[in-house]
Amino acid sequence: MPQCLNLANPAISLTSNSSFSQPWRHTTTSICFSTHPSRLKRIWKGRCCCSAQEQPAKTSSKSPGKKEKTESDKVDPVGFLSKVGITDRTFAQFLRERHKAYKDQRFELYSRFIDLKEASSGYELMGMHRHRQHRVDYMEWAPGARYCSLIGDFNQWSPTENSAREGHLGHDDFGYWFIILEDILREGQEPEEHYFQEYNYIDDYDKGDSGITLDELLKKSHDEYWEPGEVLSREARLEMVAKLYEQFFGPNGPETWEELEEIKPPEERYKEWMEKQKGGSDGEKKPNYEVIDKGQKFDILGIVGDPVSAEKIKMKKPPIAYWVELRKGRKAWMEKYFPAIRHGDRYRVYFNTPEGALERVPAWATYVLPDSEGQQSCAIHWEPPPEEMYKWRHTKPKVPKTSLRIYECHVGVSGSEPKVASFNEFTSKVLPHVKDAGYNAIQLIGVVEHKDYSSVGYKVTNFFAVSSRFGTPEDFKKLVDEAHGLGILVFMDIVHSYASADELVGLSLFDGSNDCYFHTGKRGHHKYWGTRIFKHGDVDVLHFLLSNLKWWVTEYQVDGFRFHSLASMMYTHNGFSTFTGSLEEYCNQYVDKDALIYLILANEMLHDLHPDIITIAEDATYYPGLCEPTTKGGLGFDFWVNLTIPEMWLWHLENAPDKEWSVTKIISLLVNNQTYKSNSISYVENHSQSISGAKSFAEILLSNARGDLNPSDNTFRATSLLKIIKLITFTTSGCAYLNFMGNEFAHPKRVEFPMSSNNHSLALACRQWELLNEEFHKFIFSFDKDMMRLDAAEKILARSAPTVHHCNDSTMVVAYSRGPLVFLFNLHPESSYELYCIGVEEAGEYQLILNSDETRYGGHGRIGSDKYIQRTSDKRVDGHRHSLEVTLPSRSAQVRFYYYNEGLDFQIDILFLIIQYMF
Repeated sequence: MPQCLNLANPAISLTSNSSFSQPWRHTTTSICFSTHPSRLKRIWKGRCCCSAQEQPAKTSSKSPGKKEKTESDKVDPVGFLSKVGITDRTFAQFLRERHKAYKDQRFELYSRFIDLKEASSGYELMGMHRHRQHRVDYMEWAPGARYCSLIGDFNQWSPTENSAREGHLGHDDFGYWFIILEDILREGQEPEEHYFQEYNYIDDYDKGDSGITLDELLKKSHDEYWEPGEVLSREARLEMVAKLYEQFFGPNGPETWEELEEIKPPEERYKEWMEKQKGGSDGEKKPNYEVIDKGQKFDILGIVGDPVSAEKIKMKKPPIAYWVELRKGRKAWMEKYFPAIRHGDRYRVYFNTPEGALERVPAWATYVLPDSEGQQSCAIHWEPPPEEMYKWRHTKPKVPKTSLRIYECHVGVSGSEPKVASFNEFTSKVLPHVKDAGYNAIQLIGVVEHKDYSSVGYKVTNFFAVSSRFGTPEDFKKLVDEAHGLGILVFMDIVHSYASADELVGLSLFDGSNDCYFHTGKRGHHKYWGTRIFKHGDVDVLHFLLSNLKWWVTEYQVDGFRFHSLASMMYTHNGFSTFTGSLEEYCNQYVDKDALIYLILANEMLHDLHPDIITIAEDATYYPGLCEPTTKGGLGFDFWVNLTIPEMWLWHLENAPDKEWSVTKIISLLVNNQTYKSNSISYVENHSQSISGAKSFAEILLSNARGDLNPSDNTFRATSLLKIIKLITFTTSGCAYLNFMGNEFAHPKRVEFPMSSNNHSLALACRQWELLNEEFHKFIFSFDKDMMRLDAAEKILARSAPTVHHCNDSTMVVAYSRGPLVFLFNLHPESSYELYCIGVEEAGEYQLILNSDETRYGGHGRIGSDKYIQRTSDKRVDGHRHSLEVTLPSRSAQVRFYYYNEGLDFQIDILFLIIQYMF
């Protein structure tokens, strides 16, 4: 007999062999023994208490074909306003003007790059790329430079040897420089006879030199591919013309204009010629088509071709196969050439500008080494041989649009030792923990190359390079691949709102001018962070940023992005302004329309080319329409980060005594306006609450600030409040929940990156994983893990908004339901309640499945086993038809699962039948 899973009863372990995928759902009517053996319950598949909108939508019976245009496909620049209840005419007018500017920007972008796919594929041409021939191509955008060359290990840092200048390749009208690095012919080798000679350089196999010459290949293709008469030699290129002339005028036709005499009209001559072709005795196939224009309207789809010729073409081997045979292998290339630039060589780009000579790290470099041991930062040519390239082993897991449980982490601080951890260490140690903890996605901070480690990775210098302090590009690919193998999605923090102001390694003053990638003047500088603001209205900057997004998806197969600090780019005041809630603040002169248009283009490009991608907006100003479709005037994000929740909890922990917490205000902030919050990501505390001086919640609670508590009581208080805060935040979340690395087991220390204020110490730039073996932290982790598993089984985050049943400030009790689950909280620090009456809508039995007061969670175990199952009464409470009397210990939370029960008499009858069957 299968047992109903009970997280509250320690007798039934979550690690048992029974399936946890649907612990309270059965595909057929089944008999289940509860953890209380004297009771028998019947759970019906069709008696689920989920609301109608939670039931799976019925699939359409229409046959697949041309996609019908739905209402959501129609463009309405102000379409989402009525949905969210906005009636402001000024804001509506701003959206219409923004849509016009968006169309103009898109037209300008398409006039240069055809479509969004090409506009976001710049990494295929820009930077360093090996050509199919024996050479390497380099392209860079620097419109302010008047001379460009590459310097590096490969040419002894010569600024004149490999250059692109006027009259020598040079640049185009848009400022794109192009340099060719020819592979070096080895001594004693002859250059290639044919310019189109290719090499099998990057395949994962090497067949070597086939030894086939061009003459042999042409003869082979002539014999095998072409039919007699299809290929004519150069000497006989006029043979067809002479043959036609003979057919029209005879073997002894006129050779001068005088002999030609009067010529009949072309149509008449053609008809006579066609008559001669009928019934020929030479066996030659006659034409079966007309070439005379009869005035019909040209229709390329209505052309009737020759079926015999079409079938022959289908049966033929593609001509390209013959040219592949001519291609030489990589070993043959290595025997004949030295690479123009070798894998691992350092290089920089050299510019001559009106301000003088400059050296820069290439903007499109894919691997960069920062300053070290007195050496300047430089790009590394990353072109590993096929045997060293990472081979992807796992397919991407399916991307859920709901029930995202995101584990936010920073690779550098993920180790237990005071050092910068690596990609490989994170892969081997942290990923298994994330899987065990029950999270289905990780969100990586600081992966993109940055010079200043103390910036947490947000002052990006090289947008196409993984941070070399963590490892190589192949190491990061392995991390992503292993995460996918565990069923974990990989999101990245992407910083396109600003960039590092470092000139030697970053993009600032890249080509000597102040307006290459960034705005000039004050607009180009962040007011408080000392960073540069992108010029989002420039086509070439859009090309750079859109290509950067697509690069991480295609090269490293990441599953989504969190766009960091959108307020820094959407407003000229960088978000550092008082927001009163007036809509005028979202459409006044301080709003950067170009930045909003870039976000629209970015979301459209990502979702069009990669439909399963997830985009998350981090915006402290809550710009209207963040997660609305771009066709309806929104910005097109999938989720937005709710920043008010951790601020609310932080204020309560630091400023309000436990007895003075208002549960009404807390639940109002968590649950209110769920329609707009349906795409929100909630969290208790993320990295911002514990980085660079700020304390983590565990550190605040464990500091024993209250002098009237002894250490054991203070530990119990910290344990209880953390569990309550976690559960109430998690179960009221919109569609996703986020947790920063270490907070799942109440990490007691903050994160502090090395900086001058702490003498560049790494003591707090790590995580104390050994604490998982200590009771307090083990209790918190066990509760957090069961909370994640509860969502994995019941899809709490995917359900409709919570329905609040009870909220009492005097007793500090809160009760609400979500689907078949009822959540009960007693936040009172002292008062416990034995028979507390809670109103519920559905009659039946409610089984306790998660209880924060269990001893395995660090509680006191004050709820007896006889209280695990409670039956409703007909007493009307809180405006509901039925009520439930439950035991609520102080500072505790519990989750009860509702199931339908047809009565005790029915259960007894079923039990009697079972006994008869067994004996």
